[in-house]
Amino acid sequence: MFFNTNIKFLRKRRELTQEDVSNSLTMKRSTLGGYENGIAQPPMDVLVRFSDFFRIALDTLIRIDLSTLPESQLRQVEHGYDVYLRGSRLRILATTVGPDNEENIELVSEKAKAGYTSGYADPEYISVLPAFRLPFLSKQKKYRTFQISGDSMLPIPHGAWVTGVFVQDWNTLHDKDACILLTREEGILFKVVENRLKEEKKLILHSLNPLYAPIDMPATDIREIWQFVHFISPTIPENLTTENYHLAETVRQLRQDVTAIQTKLNL
Repeated sequence: MFFNTNIKFLRKRRELTQEDVSNSLTMKRSTLGGYENGIAQPPMDVLVRFSDFFRIALDTLIRIDLSTLPESQLRQVEHGYDVYLRGSRLRILATTVGPDNEENIELVSEKAKAGYTSGYADPEYISVLPAFRLPFLSKQKKYRTFQISGDSMLPIPHGAWVTGVFVQDWNTLHDKDACILLTREEGILFKVVENRLKEEKKLILHSLNPLYAPIDMPATDIREIWQFVHFISPTIPENLTTENYHLAETVRQLRQDVTAIQTKLNL
């Protein structure tokens, strides 16, 4: 149980004194000190008051060591994307950070995909993946990059590196969002989603290439979802149309950014 360490962690994180919190919860400061030090155990009604005060589900406040969560996931919990509030289990994401305690972007190559499907929740496995940073991405969100294969998402070519931002609450997905999905049976998929979670508890996955039929994917078969942010590829799509011209321009700019990063690293 992590209640005592969590309330102390959250209080300090919000730069509150014991007096601030005890006054807000109408209790003695010494009582709060006893809870934080693990000397006293609060009754249920007091636990609920702490949960309401910090706006974090009671199960999370008790069962999850919040100090071990990466910043991106902790912010999601604090902003209401705590799936314990919906009666399911909190998705704890294995991640890596650099010496500055900023989160890395882990790289899942084509060769690493098989291992990722079984080791995605194992911190030791995630720690051995290559990691890097992209300075134009938000430090407040969690990203991961996957190498895609095949032609189902043309004009994004085979071998491209697709970066996605971690999706904690799947209900926030919109129709036509492109996502990387880790699934139980199909492994890693890169598709455009049609959100039917509320009505049918599933996503319908579409390819950009019309030769591929849609896939019905039950929510119970999904392990992770990463919403598309950008892709990097050594090749530019050929036979550009007006519709995907802007996509090619984005790729060109990303290649310039990556070249600039590599140049700085080599200095």
